[in-house]
Amino acid sequence: MRLLLDIQKKLLPDLLEVLGSRFRILRLIRLMQPIGRRSLATTLGMSERVLRSEVTFLKEQGLIDMATSGMTLTDEGKSVLSKLEEVMSDVFDLKNVEDELKQCLGLSEVIVVPGDSDEAPWVKKEMGRATVQLMKRHLAGEETKIVALTGGSTIASVAEMMTPDSEMKETLFVPARGGLGEQVENQANTICATMATKAMGHYRLLHVPDQLSSDSYSSLIEEPKIKEILNLIRSASLVVHGIGEAKTMAERRSSSQEVLQNLHEKEAVAEAFGYYFNKNGDIIHRVLTIGLQLEDVMHSKVVVAVAGGASKAQAISAFLKQETSNILVTDEGAAKVLLQLHS
Repeated sequence: MRLLLDIQKKLLPDLLEVLGSRFRILRLIRLMQPIGRRSLATTLGMSERVLRSEVTFLKEQGLIDMATSGMTLTDEGKSVLSKLEEVMSDVFDLKNVEDELKQCLGLSEVIVVPGDSDEAPWVKKEMGRATVQLMKRHLAGEETKIVALTGGSTIASVAEMMTPDSEMKETLFVPARGGLGEQVENQANTICATMATKAMGHYRLLHVPDQLSSDSYSSLIEEPKIKEILNLIRSASLVVHGIGEAKTMAERRSSSQEVLQNLHEKEAVAEAFGYYFNKNGDIIHRVLTIGLQLEDVMHSKVVVAVAGGASKAQAISAFLKQETSNILVTDEGAAKVLLQLHS
């Protein structure tokens, strides 16, 4: 396959360009179906005239259906797209990128989806879909199925892409931390409930603020109900978490000017689980939170970091130096910068 693709790139470069274009169209329809032609053209940055001829071809091949509500993939379209993803991974050379990242970051698995979520927000959904497939694969055959989830827009995309599955019905979803005080849809509790509902599984919630004073923290962790949910969270066999940029996360937490200044002076670049890290992966600040701590994460069987966008590469690199996560799901934009940082 690799040899054939190399020959095609030399002799028929236009063929691969057309293949890539139709792959992107099918992939976006799957993510946003039903979707109208105008919306699809705008999202792809393609003229409606060019898109019209492409979707007409795809319809004639029986890969998409067109209705007044919009375009959707047929069963054959889903099957073709699934097979095409393996081919396009070679076309975009993503397999080599995954292998290189796995080696230089010391991870057991890396999944890279095409695109850059900084430039195309729908790429987050692709990362979400890849994460859902990975979760189902790792939960298959597990006796105790407890999944802990952090908050954030990227993990919200994972919840959005969740689908029912026989492996997920006995899964218990729990939030890895309390609320952030940000948009409700990006809080761990909301994401946890959404994912459980879509998976037809079960969930428990953690009704505490994300940030606490030392007195409140000492009091709350002794509450029987809080203790019970914390024990469930710490026993999670699968942890799925995001990685934030330090300044962004500190501002979202409405941190004091003193904390912001401290993070700036110590060159904080990343945040995860309430910890802030510099580019070397050193912890330079910690927020007192109820939920999973770094030491708890280290005892989890499978820890999946989901983060993308070229702008987040530095944050991803910094956090992964903690060696708590063993799997990374990211996008092409972040992956290329990560390779540059580790070259």
